[in-house]
Amino acid sequence: MCVVNLLLTMDLDDERAAKRRKTMLEDDRGVVQQTTTEMETLPHEIIVDILSRLPITSLVQFKFVCKGWRALAQDPLLADMQLSWKAPTTNPCLILHCDFPIRNQLYFVDLSVHNHDKDKVKRLYVPFQTSMPEFDVVGTCNGLLCLSDSLYNDALYVYNPFTMDFMELPKSRQYSDQEVVFGFGFHPKTKQYKVVKIVYYRNTSSSYSRARRVVYPQSDVQVFTLGTSAWRSLGKVAYQLIRRPSEALVNGRLHWVSRPRRYYPARRLMSFDLEDEQFREVPKPDCGGLNRCNFHLCVLRGFLAAAVYGNYGKLEIWVMKDYNLKESWIKEFSIGAYMPKCLKQNLVRDRPLKIWKNPSNGKVVRLLCLLDSGEILLEYKNRVLVSYDPKKGKFTDLVFQGIPHWFQTVVHAGSFNWINTPS
Repeated sequence: MCVVNLLLTMDLDDERAAKRRKTMLEDDRGVVQQTTTEMETLPHEIIVDILSRLPITSLVQFKFVCKGWRALAQDPLLADMQLSWKAPTTNPCLILHCDFPIRNQLYFVDLSVHNHDKDKVKRLYVPFQTSMPEFDVVGTCNGLLCLSDSLYNDALYVYNPFTMDFMELPKSRQYSDQEVVFGFGFHPKTKQYKVVKIVYYRNTSSSYSRARRVVYPQSDVQVFTLGTSAWRSLGKVAYQLIRRPSEALVNGRLHWVSRPRRYYPARRLMSFDLEDEQFREVPKPDCGGLNRCNFHLCVLRGFLAAAVYGNYGKLEIWVMKDYNLKESWIKEFSIGAYMPKCLKQNLVRDRPLKIWKNPSNGKVVRLLCLLDSGEILLEYKNRVLVSYDPKKGKFTDLVFQGIPHWFQTVVHAGSFNWINTPS
């Protein structure tokens, strides 16, 4: 932020000086000659390099200073350098998805800023919300969000919440009786963004007992590459995946967990390679808990991780240090049971049961990320953000001004990134 203030001060001083010198800069015809500001004398690459290191909230303010600075903010080089500086140890921007009480909203808090704004939650504008008022967050990648229609599952948008750029994806094939598993990601080798839609469906819509889970024996894997015009079908998939979006994008692969099947009771850790578009099984850690539905996947500093729930609200965090190597799984953290103060007062106040569309398996706590301080960021019951210091074993309830009462947190790398699409 201090860099923005410095550059702003330089340009304002130059503007005042230019006005004072205006009469002296007129030529014989009375035409005012253009002057060059101090900031404009800096090499373009240096200016962009400085800007790329700033928090996304500072850059949003920067682009509204003047037309010249807005043009700088729209330079594709800035977005590329922003992403190159988004190291796994950098504090992220958190997107808070709130669907309570009725209308969906998105909020954000930027943990990378170092001023009073870091404790404020701000609302994000969703430009297409009138056409898709109810939505789920499919995923986040390189500053982009993918949102799906939570009512009908037939609309998909890719959207940058800080530039307001968005695109609606073409409609894909629908089935009358289906359930859908999504994924969204980017492969560093192909430089392509892809949305993966795994559809499980039945050919009949016969009645069934509510006491039994609906079985969808047929499947269809559909892939859309951003920048193209149509979805592609890859055929069937041999695995029944848990119905929630991919929770981890590592090495250009999306990851899900499979459901247990009659002849295959053990849960499998499955990946989808965004380069060759193949499903592969990834070895699991030897913690035993992954055979039950009491864990979730995430990414910690670029590594694939699994948060495994134990008894009485305890949490074990396993990290795969060498991707796809079973022996590289290590138990890196053990977190004891904890209940934030506000949750102790009333766990169910003002909240009807089962209203949240993406529950965390009914668990109290969800692992989000590691902060650059070494602390672990946790979300409790979709209501409270908590940091945990593994060295001191200390929990700290985080207080943010304007935070919604109920939300689901998405760890997001804010940037001005956008996709080049053919006109």
